[in-house]
Amino acid sequence: MSAPSEIPRHVAIIMDGNGRWAESRGFPRVAGHRAGALAIRPVLQRASELGVEVLTLYSFSSENWNRPTDEVDALMELCCEKLAQERESLVEMGVRLRRIGKREGLPKSVLQELDETEEATARGEKITLALALNYGSRGEITEAVRSLAQRTLQGEITPAEISEELISQSLYTADLPDPDLLIRTAGQMRLSNYLLWQLSYAEILFTPVLWPDFSPSDLEKTVQEYGRRRRTYGGISTLPSIL
Repeated sequence: MSAPSEIPRHVAIIMDGNGRWAESRGFPRVAGHRAGALAIRPVLQRASELGVEVLTLYSFSSENWNRPTDEVDALMELCCEKLAQERESLVEMGVRLRRIGKREGLPKSVLQELDETEEATARGEKITLALALNYGSRGEITEAVRSLAQRTLQGEITPAEISEELISQSLYTADLPDPDLLIRTAGQMRLSNYLLWQLSYAEILFTPVLWPDFSPSDLEKTVQEYGRRRRTYGGISTLPSIL
């Protein structure tokens, strides 16, 4: 496939369906998470080839701590394992890894692998891979509001100076462009507390494909659909109407 004429700078994905993928095959849920982890590299590679600048993956939400302890432990172990295994490949691919979310609560082993991978890939210029780990958008916005309130109390800024830009600069994603395209796999149609501020003007595409089955060709299809949409940001399209 040739590259579409309209490429989103930032694609965010809610990787849903690992558990259903495993259960439909009679496997334990952790097998689905392992299959889902294997799906990441080919999608990342194709995103990079298409010219996507940032790929953000919802890897573990702040609400996911409510899952059974053995599943959470398996997810943390899988995170450590894949980061160690993929570190060299990420460097070779020109990937820069970024973590978004709270550090507090994540196991030391996970933080160590994340820190080492972020350091190893710091010079990657081909594509940024942002992993949303221990992430919740309401919590992120709450932290941003608290930090701005503290700056106001300290006299650094006045309430009148608090702008949308200043709020954006106070979020985990301050150094990233807002997502242009959100993809959610497995047929669910909700945002699940994911990048609520940043997704304000994103195009949203839902697919019934379970994440472990989501392929580079599926990514291409969503990018093509994105390219067919008109983005007016509240204005009026200058293209002639077909109605």
